[in-house]
Amino acid sequence: MKLSSISNAASCFLLVIVQISLAVALTSPQDISALKAFKASIKPSSIQPWSCLASWDFTATDPCALPRRTHFTCGLLCSSDSTRVTQLTLDPAGYSGQLTPLISQLTQLTILDLSDNYFFGPIPASISSLSNLQMLTLRSNSFSSSVPDSLTQLKNLDSLDLSYNSLSGSLPKNTFLMSSLRRLDLSYNKLTGSLPKLPPNLSELALKNNVLSGVITKNSFDGLTQLEVIELSENSFTGTLEAWFFLLPALQQVNLSNNTLTRVGISKPVDGRSDLVAVDLGFNKIQGYLPVNFADYPMLSSLSMRYNRLRGGIPLEFSHKKSLKRLFLDGNFLIGKAPIGFFTGDVPVAGSLGDNCLQGCPVSSQLCSPSQKSYSVCKQAYGRRPRP
Repeated sequence: MKLSSISNAASCFLLVIVQISLAVALTSPQDISALKAFKASIKPSSIQPWSCLASWDFTATDPCALPRRTHFTCGLLCSSDSTRVTQLTLDPAGYSGQLTPLISQLTQLTILDLSDNYFFGPIPASISSLSNLQMLTLRSNSFSSSVPDSLTQLKNLDSLDLSYNSLSGSLPKNTFLMSSLRRLDLSYNKLTGSLPKLPPNLSELALKNNVLSGVITKNSFDGLTQLEVIELSENSFTGTLEAWFFLLPALQQVNLSNNTLTRVGISKPVDGRSDLVAVDLGFNKIQGYLPVNFADYPMLSSLSMRYNRLRGGIPLEFSHKKSLKRLFLDGNFLIGKAPIGFFTGDVPVAGSLGDNCLQGCPVSSQLCSPSQKSYSVCKQAYGRRPRP
């Protein structure tokens, strides 16, 4: 045999070896065991033929092996050396079942996303073993019981989304230990109790539509210099919202509507600087005068204090504020004349001043809809003839 033929044969042999090596089992046995347990915990009747889980065939090939054109077609990503599963992201295919505690064996996971399915039962406390996890998304399922305290051990977690489930009980007391957490969304659950001390690097906090209560204290927000969005609407927070709240240095959007707040304190922004753009305090029980200091927030574009118990007049400073585009003050007991500046600007303010005790609010303006309260109602509210 010629030397060139031997060389060509050797090359072909090596190519075959390489091709075979790409298809051999590489995935860690503990990862394979965890994936098998994960699929076994899903009701077979909920696994649609076209779904990711339907393509998971452990008898045909290895989860991280390449190529994988017909098996494990989606739902998984593996490390560069094809030995560990790093992402488990299911499609929203209507899977139903419980999340197996053996998920904790996937210790190299950085992303776990099971959103928009029908998982039920408790969130296993063993998830705390996923020390590399950066994103945990279980949104829009039917998980119940409490938020496991063990989740606070996930020191690398950047985003936690457990919204739209049936979780109950109080928030973990040691939430502040999650030093890497930037986004926390537990909205639309059944959580109770007060706010604990929050993670120091949060930029977005969403706890909408729960049963949280108590006074919003400075201790919960102490040191949160990066917090931009606060969504706490549709809860049962009470008492006074003190002036420090709106002075959080990075704050941009606040929604505390549909609570039972009774007072709100507003200080002028420090050095006239603030990124605050939108505030919604509607549907509370806030008493007193409309806080004039809101007009000093340079970027404030939208303000709602509708359906509270505000009295007195509307400060002229609001009608001179060029950044203000939306203003909802309807459903209070405001008196006096509506500032003419609201109706004469180049870009009229949108919103509503209706259902108050105002005089001279042009019925032709959408801003004055609905109509003002009757004189008798206003007189009763003030115990006398209402005057500015």
